[in-house]
Amino acid sequence: MASNSAKSFLADAGYGEQELDANSALMELDKGLRSGKLGEQCEAVVRFPRLFQKYPFPILINSAFLKLADVFRVGNNFLRLCVLKVTQQSEKHLEKILNVDEFVKRVFSVIHSNDPVARAITLRMLGSLASIIPERKNAHHSIRQSLDSHDNVEVEAAVFAAANFSAQSKDFAVGICNKISEMIQGLATPVDLKLKLIPILQHMHHDAILASSARQLLQQLVTSYPSTKMVIVSLHTFTLLSASSLVDTPKQIQLLLQYLKSDPRKAVKRLAVQDLKLLANKTPHTWSKENIQALCECALQTPYDSLKLGMLSVLATLSGTIAIKHYFSVAPGNVGSSPSSSDLVKLAQECCYHSNRGIAAHGVRVLTNITVSCQEKDLLSLEQDAVFGLESLLVLCSQDDSPGALSTVKIALNCMVKLAKGRPHLSRSVVDTLLTQLHSSQDAARILMCHCLAAIAMQLPVLGDGMLGDLVELYKVIGRSATDKQQELLVSLATVIFVASQKALSAEVKAVIKQQLESVSSGWTVYRIARQASRMGNHDMAQELYQSLLTQVASEHFYFWLNSLKEFSHAEQCLTGLQEDSFSSALSCIAESLKCYHKGIASLTAASTPLNPLSFQCEFVKLRIDLLQAFSQLICTCNSLKTSPPPAIATTIAMTLGNDLQRCGRISNQMKQSMDEFRSLASRYRDLYQASFDADSATLRNVELQQQSCLLVAHAIEALVLDPESANFQEYGCTGAAHADSEYERRMMTVCSRVLEEVGSLNRKYAPVSYMRYFFQKLQSTSIKLALSPSPRNPAEPIAVQNNQQLALKVEGVVQHGSKPGLFRRIQSVCLNVSSTLQSKSSQDYKIPLDSVTNEMEQRVEPHNDYFSTQFLLNFAVLGTHSITVESSVRDANGIVWKTGPRTTMFVKSLEDPYSQQIRLQQQQAQQPLQPQPQPRSAYTRF
Repeated sequence: MASNSAKSFLADAGYGEQELDANSALMELDKGLRSGKLGEQCEAVVRFPRLFQKYPFPILINSAFLKLADVFRVGNNFLRLCVLKVTQQSEKHLEKILNVDEFVKRVFSVIHSNDPVARAITLRMLGSLASIIPERKNAHHSIRQSLDSHDNVEVEAAVFAAANFSAQSKDFAVGICNKISEMIQGLATPVDLKLKLIPILQHMHHDAILASSARQLLQQLVTSYPSTKMVIVSLHTFTLLSASSLVDTPKQIQLLLQYLKSDPRKAVKRLAVQDLKLLANKTPHTWSKENIQALCECALQTPYDSLKLGMLSVLATLSGTIAIKHYFSVAPGNVGSSPSSSDLVKLAQECCYHSNRGIAAHGVRVLTNITVSCQEKDLLSLEQDAVFGLESLLVLCSQDDSPGALSTVKIALNCMVKLAKGRPHLSRSVVDTLLTQLHSSQDAARILMCHCLAAIAMQLPVLGDGMLGDLVELYKVIGRSATDKQQELLVSLATVIFVASQKALSAEVKAVIKQQLESVSSGWTVYRIARQASRMGNHDMAQELYQSLLTQVASEHFYFWLNSLKEFSHAEQCLTGLQEDSFSSALSCIAESLKCYHKGIASLTAASTPLNPLSFQCEFVKLRIDLLQAFSQLICTCNSLKTSPPPAIATTIAMTLGNDLQRCGRISNQMKQSMDEFRSLASRYRDLYQASFDADSATLRNVELQQQSCLLVAHAIEALVLDPESANFQEYGCTGAAHADSEYERRMMTVCSRVLEEVGSLNRKYAPVSYMRYFFQKLQSTSIKLALSPSPRNPAEPIAVQNNQQLALKVEGVVQHGSKPGLFRRIQSVCLNVSSTLQSKSSQDYKIPLDSVTNEMEQRVEPHNDYFSTQFLLNFAVLGTHSITVESSVRDANGIVWKTGPRTTMFVKSLEDPYSQQIRLQQQQAQQPLQPQPQPRSAYTRF
């Protein structure tokens, strides 16, 4: 799982050659820092963030920041500014500084400079370090003192530092609140400084008393300073404080609605709308029916389209949350009016056909959300209004190619998908509208409509046949240009056709697609269409397209990748020949499929590289091969009851062994082996699931489905064959296909026939398999780097430790992300499992207690800023060489454990401590008997 795009520092074995790479890079930058030229010094400073990203472990980061602190202490202001920027860019690495006191000491020494600019940069530096020094009293004192400075640059820097420390430290926030209040209310403070001081109050949310005092101050400011800028800044700070403290949020909503309704200034109204949108996103449950009603009245009365657009955006956000149910709820004892008569619905109906596209889009969003959310109410008229509004909006915007029109089209299409899912009886009219507009729209809008059609057809497959004809006709006349939009449209339309055809393309449709691809498409477009065909189960089409691309790639890895996909598609296509009543044809189809699969896995292995090992793909295909082999073996086992019935002495053998299943002969053992094999496959599918942390939800559902199918067959074998008492055999008729000497044998043959039918139905249901998105495309990338200390310079050398001491093993790790971190799931905590086993025991022959031969420990740590660290105490009482294995797994926000790795191994050699060795040797010498002195040989000694 670990990324290989950059050399890892202290990865796997820790120190060694990779540390030299990190040290050489640090020494190179240190050489630049010591240069006498200002340009080289600045260049070295600005290259430090890249160094931190490449080697993100504390041992290097601590050294690097200490060097930067020295530059900050002795350099000029420009170098100090560069160091400040590097510190702000590397904020998540600050916690890895080990010598925080020394680092802060070097930085803080500049605060006593006579240069106000140097002091200002130092204050900003301290503010950037607030996350690691929140309670440093000397920093607190310097900030308070600098707020009274006569230099504007220093005061602004103090304001920046005060804001950062207020967010991190409760003590500082409590102490600075009165100071900020005095400065804001003081007549000597300039207005522009007051505007910068007010936002500090948004961080006064550490407790209810502090938040209440800050809120009272803001309330006074809004009343005492009615200027536009002051009201805007105070109201926004008011909103942020309420959102953070979760105190008095309903009062803040009422205050914003009051300004929106009564304040004549357009800027204030605009800010009120923006803050209402923020609160609607964060706390929709705090909105009452009266709040929504007041917002509707304001939107109905305002003459400004921009304000109406903002208010409708707030209402559209609320209409998709629990607030809409609060709005239409009826209090006990009251008779509720029809939803269609409410001001919200009237506003939405009025705005659906507005000349402004944005207002119309939010109007249909509100109507759609009301229609979908209020399922228990009779909303026939609202349903029609929503459908008509979507149709008109689509007609209006699909002819325009501007970005604003396309964003409106996206809103309308999302509403169509939601409407078709929530109200299935409206899906036919929605699909007809889309098919009609496809012929006359711009290419960019056509692509979005194709995505919408595919989403609807996936939810409601019955609509596929009705749209297939129009789609094929459109594919014929789609255009002859090779522009990017045309190529994207070819892929989108082909995807909808694959979804609508439900895994069975006619020869005419395939001919139309291939003819269009031959005329205008590029190789990349053909590959994308083939990929979509594989994902949707159209393997015959995919095989032909992959075959046409084999000669168009320049890399042998790409060739082997395409060749493997071609073989996999051919293998799945062979399974479409499975017939219900022909067992021999089923075996031949599976055999032919396995032949293609073995060719494909060989090509897939050749396509893998160290940077792209294709581990998921290889494991999934191996599981598919083993699954088909298991089905083939099960069919042969079921047939063997007819071809090789039990021997005549089977009953005697069963009575002798005390096992009734032996009456059926060897088929009982074969069935047990098949059951164990399917359970083993299910376990392997579970392991693949747990190792696919970055996979999308559809891929995980596919893997889980394969696992459940294996468990289903294993359970069927156990319940119907190996444990016949639990099955109701009377519901199965006697097949009479083979001669049976006993009622039990007749039951067994019936059961085996039933199992065979179930196997056949499973094959027909799940074969051909659809290759999921993760097989082709990885949208999320997450990797973990581990560093162990102590660790040897050479990974093969063991670490020496005495057997009467414990080894303190420190495990550090860094979580690395791709371009879209947390797209599907995020890491909540990392589970570290450390185990040790004795590899080779010491050859010395003496007794040692064997109570601590192995170690097994597990700890769970939560990464902060993608970094985690913990320690283990390991005991090695047995002399010899021990192997330590550290394996990491992750736990997501839902509590699911994913076995992502990596797995790191190191060796420890346990040596006997000198004192014990000396005592043992003395004891051995004392236990040896005294040797008798040899006497001289004489005639007397012989007798």
